[in-house]
Amino acid sequence: MNRILHTLLVATMVLWSAEAQAQDDFCHISNYSFREGERLLFKVYYNMSPFWIHAGDAEFTIGSATISDEKVYHIAGTGKTLSSYDWFFKVRDKYETFLDRETLLPKRFVRNVDEGGVKFTNYVNFNHNAGKATSTNGTYNIPKCTQDVLSAIYFARNIDYARYKPGAKIPFSMFLDDQVYDLYIRYLGKEKIETKYGTFNAIKIAPLLIKGTIFKGGEKMTVWVTDDANHIPVRISSPIIVGSIKVDMMEFNNLKYPLSALVKRK
Repeated sequence: MNRILHTLLVATMVLWSAEAQAQDDFCHISNYSFREGERLLFKVYYNMSPFWIHAGDAEFTIGSATISDEKVYHIAGTGKTLSSYDWFFKVRDKYETFLDRETLLPKRFVRNVDEGGVKFTNYVNFNHNAGKATSTNGTYNIPKCTQDVLSAIYFARNIDYARYKPGAKIPFSMFLDDQVYDLYIRYLGKEKIETKYGTFNAIKIAPLLIKGTIFKGGEKMTVWVTDDANHIPVRISSPIIVGSIKVDMMEFNNLKYPLSALVKRK
């Protein structure tokens, strides 16, 4: 890592320039990967070595809503542990984001959390023109193109990964728990991945995580999304505070395009 000072400064300036340009490129990202009516169902497996145990389920749906007389995408994500595993770490979460149909920027975010006995609800309204986010607790400054934790998933689905080389970082800002986080998605290339649903041609990425009640921080999570126009996640793998989990897509409805990345169905 140690180079002469001039080389280090030049490399750093190039990196900053590239990341600033990438952030600006996604300020007005367009939706091509999903449509209203889409539904994705996932099963969550916990590693109790040497076995993987089905411990929970997650569902993501795309509907519509109206905010200030404007029709928006209403995306809901729910996650829960199976009742037989609630003794270990009970989860009953619901996240909702309301996205501008043109810019895919969130207008409103609702977070209902019930994790391990911790319960709270937080509402956030975004005013991107003013650079403000108003939550249940106050009003905060945000940079342009800020995402919430759920809208970031659909942001990631609309990235044109063909523009990047393996190892590239794709930066974005996220507002969560009344704070702005400067995060990124690292593009890791393409590979075939075998899941409990089947074998897929996939794009492999690693999002930078914020340390929380379940997940460790850093580039610990790996996500495989279909290498087709849908870009739906089909496998997520990550260590957690105790053990590790993997999440597999097991059911889908009303995708925008045929699931051409599926190589073989189990």
